[in-house]
Amino acid sequence: MSRMDEWVAAACADLDLEPAQVPVPAVLDLARDVAHNVLRPGAPVTAYLLGLAVGRGADPAATAARLGELARGWSVEPGGEQPS
Repeated sequence: MSRMDEWVAAACADLDLEPAQVPVPAVLDLARDVAHNVLRPGAPVTAYLLGLAVGRGADPAATAARLGELARGWSVEPGGEQPS
């Protein structure tokens, strides 16, 4: 078991969640896409948004994929501002 697996299992136990329902690779891919294509602090915020959507009934993997696609298509100007 990896350290990530241990952490997810411990966090899930604390939150009364089932670890098998946590799409770790999809969440990590989403965080990478946001950090690289939007901005680094956007990664945890986007993970939180994903959690809110899942809490409202959205499919975790499909929603992470949709947000990842949005992030990969995001274009940021060199000064860090989104073009208008």
